[in-house]
Amino acid sequence: MPMLRQITKMAMTAGFAFAASGAGAQAATVLRVQIPADIRSIDPGVNRDHPTDGVVLHMVEGLVAYGEDGTPKPLLAETVDISPDGKTYSFRLRGGVKFHNGAEMTSADVLWSWNRYMNAKTDWRCLSEFDGRGTVKVESVAAPDSRTVVFTLDKPSALFLTSLARTDCAMTAILHKDSVRADGSFEKPIGTGPFKFAEWKRGEFVRVERFADYAALPGKIDGLGGAKRPLVDEVRFVVIPDSATAKAALVSGDIDVVPDVANADVGELKSVDKVKLSVVSHMGLVGLIIQTRDPVMANAKLRRAMAAAIDKPELVAAVTDGLGKPNGSIVPTLSAYHGKVQDEDIAYDPAAARKLIAEAGYKGEKIVMMANKRYPQSFNAAVIAQQMLKAVGLNVEIVVLEWATQLDRYNKGNYQIQAFPYSGRMDPALSFESMTGPKDKQPRKLWDNPDVQALLEKSMIVADPAQRQAIFDDLHRRFLADMPMVMLYNGIAGGAVGKRVNGYVSSLTSLPRLWEVSLAP
Repeated sequence: MPMLRQITKMAMTAGFAFAASGAGAQAATVLRVQIPADIRSIDPGVNRDHPTDGVVLHMVEGLVAYGEDGTPKPLLAETVDISPDGKTYSFRLRGGVKFHNGAEMTSADVLWSWNRYMNAKTDWRCLSEFDGRGTVKVESVAAPDSRTVVFTLDKPSALFLTSLARTDCAMTAILHKDSVRADGSFEKPIGTGPFKFAEWKRGEFVRVERFADYAALPGKIDGLGGAKRPLVDEVRFVVIPDSATAKAALVSGDIDVVPDVANADVGELKSVDKVKLSVVSHMGLVGLIIQTRDPVMANAKLRRAMAAAIDKPELVAAVTDGLGKPNGSIVPTLSAYHGKVQDEDIAYDPAAARKLIAEAGYKGEKIVMMANKRYPQSFNAAVIAQQMLKAVGLNVEIVVLEWATQLDRYNKGNYQIQAFPYSGRMDPALSFESMTGPKDKQPRKLWDNPDVQALLEKSMIVADPAQRQAIFDDLHRRFLADMPMVMLYNGIAGGAVGKRVNGYVSSLTSLPRLWEVSLAP
């Protein structure tokens, strides 16, 4: 711990020394943000991870971006028109959008950026999503005029815009061609975002500066879109790997923002006068996954009995320190597709659970629930669920594994029950897809039902929101009947900021958003 604090102090001191140099630097507003690891690159969507995305997405933007409800909305595009056959997407670009080098964005820049991404040598994270290996193939991209770009797909896809907006794809960011050197190697991101690249001191900090000519949308923040004005002169992302060190730096005032705080730390920081909190639900799923081919767990009545035996409000309040809310649906509560049907769930009813257990013919066989301690909330959920399941007569034993071992067992389908967290997917079709499919070909899948698979595939094609809602409603009711997973709640994203920070709101992606954020004197 002392060594980590010393390293952190050196990193922040180096950053402060840089800021203090130069005329007028004393008056600059510098927002200091913790990141848990150094970034991997500044090439958008290439050699990336979560901390890298959190930095790069302040400098670059795409045609569309995720809104607060997880749906893709226009960002650099002014409008998006979809042809009746669902195969042609026409983007009308916003006028007056400038790159960090002062050049105005046109359709030629969209074409250049797209062609670079689709070149295998770029090694773009999301190439396989658009070249035919994924759900769609982009057959052509054309620019009939300077403000229009037309994408033609090989088949209709309800997920095309969602894929474009993905944060691990760097929003399919539009870059100026001067982002690369004459030899084609990447130099720095010349994007359209609210901040522009300034400096990367490896292992210590990344510095970005306010883009004075940023073309902001009106209104308020909407996910990774909407209003994105840069309200500070500089953002410095400081590498602090240790969460306790980051928390101490926040309380002491050496750091202004810690974007991702553990739930237990959120509870502790509530009582600290020098700190403000922003806690939101996100799209991740936490629940008990069930191997439906296991001789004991194959009976759907037994699986529904498990759901009826668990007091979800009590469990969720305990494992999230009162921050989370139960959700029995694969469709996250934040999603635009989470409605009254998705609020339907198997009610907590121990008597009904015992009745279902008897009807299932359960004879007291041992049921093993796997858990790990890498994700404390998931482990705690297992412990509490075990007690509730035992209370209705189920002989449940917890086996604690290393996360890598548990994940291997999950991928092979070698388990009875696991307390398991899924990372967030923005579209409900992708949430269902993560657990639906043929077990013979993909042993990790939970729900092997041909009718469900056909509905899911339809939801990936049909673009009309009302039709998609009807499909997701049907899928949810089938999910409750089959119960391949006892869904518990969506994950929690909690950020903490110093008292001088105004406007910071945690995001559904757990990525920091430093636009529309200011510092009081």
